[in-house]
Amino acid sequence: MKTSADTSGGPGDRVAHHVLDRVAHLTLDRPETLNALTPGRRDHLIRRLAGASADPDVGAVVITGTGRGFCAGADLRSGGPATGERVTGDVARTLRLGAQRLIAAVLDCEKPVIAAVNGVAAGLGAHLALACDLVLAAESARFTEVFVRRGLVPDAGGAYLLPRLVGPQRAKELMFFGDTVTAADAERLGLVNRVVPDDELSATAHAWAARLAAGPTRALVLTKQLVNASLDTDRATAFAAEAAAQEINLTTADAREGLESFAQRRHPRFTGR
Repeated sequence: MKTSADTSGGPGDRVAHHVLDRVAHLTLDRPETLNALTPGRRDHLIRRLAGASADPDVGAVVITGTGRGFCAGADLRSGGPATGERVTGDVARTLRLGAQRLIAAVLDCEKPVIAAVNGVAAGLGAHLALACDLVLAAESARFTEVFVRRGLVPDAGGAYLLPRLVGPQRAKELMFFGDTVTAADAERLGLVNRVVPDDELSATAHAWAARLAAGPTRALVLTKQLVNASLDTDRATAFAAEAAAQEINLTTADAREGLESFAQRRHPRFTGR
């Protein structure tokens, strides 16, 4: 069992990190702001996701927060082009290199990523959760497309993610009104996979992630890539990608182990290789 702990970064940029049972736990740790993301903490999270992709001893990732909030969105008090003096192009550049890059880091992570939503998930925070491969929500969790309340256009990939989860009309309803969605309603709409009691969230997230981490890592990653690309491609392209993924996966030790264990009528012992 490998364990580690790290809280590197500045005082406003903490992302607690530890690895247990091949699961990397990334915890947003600024509860006094409901874990609003500063640019530094956002970038630190991106680096952690890239590190998990490259680490053969990590098979899955869990993202969660401390206190009453999963993530209240971007920390607007940190300033920047969205709030201060700016010239044309500043906002687009900031989004491209900031919030959009974070969402892409989750979508492109080469390990399954689980969001364990422990409270408020608003704006960028909601989209950070919804970009994950699986979403667990505590009963106290709340999701809000807060942008319209501030007179803003949704960012951080919201107009890309939401229609793919709930369809265009439901997505517009959520974004047009900015109403808070309870955990139960989020499950009903298809925004989350499962709602659990608050005191069971951490253990359930780790159990799900440990199960994934014990699975055939490369097969899971290739499956993730196929599903994420499926809504943006035509059938011929999707079928070609599927065939290529199968070709690549059959070169892995886990695929060989899976086929051998089936022939020998035993449970497979995957190593993530």
